[in-house]
Amino acid sequence: MDAFRLMKELRVNHEQEVYYLPKETGLSLIESTTRDDSRISAKCRDAKVEDLWSLTSFFGYSTQTFVLAVNLLDRFLAMMRIQPKHLSCVSLSCLHMAAKVTEEECNLTPTDELIRIGQCRFTVSDLGRMEKIVAEKLNFKSKAITALTFLHLYHQIALSHSTDRKETLSLEKLEAQLKACLCRISFSKAKPSVLALSLLRQECKAIQSEDLLEIAYHIQKHLKIANGELRQWSERVAQCLSDYASPECSKPNHRKLQWIVSRRTAQNLHSYRSVPELPTIPEGGWDESESEDSCEDVMSSGEESLSSSLGSDAEGPFFPLHFRCQKHRQHLHA
Repeated sequence: MDAFRLMKELRVNHEQEVYYLPKETGLSLIESTTRDDSRISAKCRDAKVEDLWSLTSFFGYSTQTFVLAVNLLDRFLAMMRIQPKHLSCVSLSCLHMAAKVTEEECNLTPTDELIRIGQCRFTVSDLGRMEKIVAEKLNFKSKAITALTFLHLYHQIALSHSTDRKETLSLEKLEAQLKACLCRISFSKAKPSVLALSLLRQECKAIQSEDLLEIAYHIQKHLKIANGELRQWSERVAQCLSDYASPECSKPNHRKLQWIVSRRTAQNLHSYRSVPELPTIPEGGWDESESEDSCEDVMSSGEESLSSSLGSDAEGPFFPLHFRCQKHRQHLHA
């Protein structure tokens, strides 16, 4: 009965996943944007997702929070026309929205602390307004079907067939690999069910388990996932994980998370609730004259990337928190 329930739940989520996908045309536009353009580029987006990973680890948030935040961010960026200077406010809004849904209330970080630790230059009021804009545009209520949704279901299905596979098929490792993939915008084009199955197959091959590969095959048939589509994303996943496992990339360590900041940043942090005098987001913050999917130029630029300030997230021996080699910033091409 448990296996039957899981397969039924799998089918329901598979039917609904299409409603939580970013617009592919919007993602393609981001990928084609050059660095000198006034719009968000793929490199800019990927760097901000790495910042979200850092903040997720810093505040002790779950993988579910991170994955949901990235899903909201990509869906919003694929829909709206915003400038790079607005990205920090949008991404932090998505993280805060995701945390309020997935985390216990007692574990939520106060909004002003979230802004200060994130080294952002906008106010609590700005963040609150942006959250309302994101929620309205995405019609966000309380959930989204993501690759993590399927990854958990696949893992449960595998365990339901044999309890002695619990130690072999590590959910923690699968989650770490998923987070690594989400740091590249190209994986946002994959269907969540297909991306999760690609990760599962990759891990089954890594541990050389024919039984688990057989289970993955039956899941593919149950969801009617085409061989060509699964093969395409499996190859991209394998390449991505190979890049991250490269000795050229810095390796993780297990020391306590440290936040290394410059003297100037430290002075700003010690100034409690100190926020630069910047214009707030106006109530009518959407410039309809430009396009229905444009964002008013109201925020100030100059936020520093967290990739140079946050240390290891101590997530285990899977991937480093930040990948300083240039190789990881290259996007996978079809």
